[in-house]
Amino acid sequence: MPDPTVPPTPPVPLDALLARADLGLRRIAGPADPAVVLHWAHTSEMADPYPYLLGGELLLSAGVHIPDGAGAGYFDAYVSRIVAAGGAALGFGVAPVHDTVPGALVEACEMHGLPLLEVPPRTTFSAVARALWQLMAQARTAELRRVTEAQQSLAAAAARPNPVPSVLQQLARRLGGRAVLYGPEGTRIAAAGPDPGEEVRTALAKLAEVVRPSGQEPSDARPSSASDTVAGLRLVAHALGSGEGFVLGTAAPQRDAGDHTIASVAAVLLSLLTGERHSGSGAGRSSALVRLLLGAAPAEVAPLLGGDRWRVVHGRPDGRVAPDPVAASALGAALGSSLVDVAGEVVRVLVPDGRTVERVQGWTLGVSAAAASRDWPAADTQAARALARARATRTPLLRHGDRPTPLTDLVPPTEAAAHARALLAPIEQSPALVDTLRTWLSLHGSWDRTAVALNVHRNTVRQRIARCASLLNADLDDPDVRMDLWFALRTR
Repeated sequence: MPDPTVPPTPPVPLDALLARADLGLRRIAGPADPAVVLHWAHTSEMADPYPYLLGGELLLSAGVHIPDGAGAGYFDAYVSRIVAAGGAALGFGVAPVHDTVPGALVEACEMHGLPLLEVPPRTTFSAVARALWQLMAQARTAELRRVTEAQQSLAAAAARPNPVPSVLQQLARRLGGRAVLYGPEGTRIAAAGPDPGEEVRTALAKLAEVVRPSGQEPSDARPSSASDTVAGLRLVAHALGSGEGFVLGTAAPQRDAGDHTIASVAAVLLSLLTGERHSGSGAGRSSALVRLLLGAAPAEVAPLLGGDRWRVVHGRPDGRVAPDPVAASALGAALGSSLVDVAGEVVRVLVPDGRTVERVQGWTLGVSAAAASRDWPAADTQAARALARARATRTPLLRHGDRPTPLTDLVPPTEAAAHARALLAPIEQSPALVDTLRTWLSLHGSWDRTAVALNVHRNTVRQRIARCASLLNADLDDPDVRMDLWFALRTR
């Protein structure tokens, strides 16, 4: 029997549908197996429904297709084709075609192990399908609630004094099985949950070797996860993104799709925790924070963070979803840094200069030039502007150019600053006008792209630019005026 091609909603146990008193369904043949689940309902009066089934259905029929005088051979062929297509159960409607369920159909379903439900005359097939969709929606809501609660508990565990064992304990409890953290050499560092036995322990350790990078091959030469089934348990190994060879292994009964999401969250958290554990950077960051709070200069504490020069990365998730701490941590892990800050709709990440910043699927990124600690505020501004331009131009990643313009080299800084102050004085007290003018000029006067970059309506951009033209008493259609203003804004 082929594996069902299932929808992204959780399946519904057949027993849950039978428990609906308003439907009055009755199982009259086939196994009373609580493991039988339904993925959808399908009505068909075809004598051979096989070509129209995907698998996992409750097939509903009133028996219109049954010819007069049909014998056991017809019903045996009919039921065998449903089973071959992966159908989960058959619902037979009593009336208006048949007063009772044909006995030969009952025998065929019993012989092939296909659950057969009697649908009473008062229950329409549409009512059965609607009830199934309602149960699916309830199951989906319960799954989302379970995943959300698991994410919260895992995040709380990661903040405890003994974070790695705490995260493993929470993961094992949420999955109802075993969770193991393997070190770079394959040794078991920590574990939680009931011992599944030697056979499963050995198989899980071997599965961890499948995803662990050897250090003698490209980082993407091995899969990030692998799975197997041993002794009735679903085994999964996740290579942690810390890059140090740590692997998370789980062994648990297969429950639903939410298990993968929960394990993935735990893998992200453990990636950050194992990265700190192996390098000691966590203690360095803690020391740097304490020294800053006690009055030390950024230049003094920067070496404790693991480097002298850093890049600031601003990221926004694609779509309209605001980033949460888990998503921010995942972005930091992808960029190779746990120095992450969620600031409204933007995630800011501090990345060492020696680490290459690449595209991250699902994110739009703006990257600053490399900067020493004293220049971090300026780098933060560069990253913000790069992100704005990346969003406006629909570019997944945009880097700030650190090459000075020729005018910057030719004009003394003091004279350039004085010129900028004088030219921009009429709008200097309105940051919104200054930012709008800068963005509009950088995007070659595009109203729509400027609106996207500033997250405002295009009419707002027009009004602000018109206000700038009035206050500056300048013709903004003149390229010389635009060049002069751009130079002043860059100098500012």
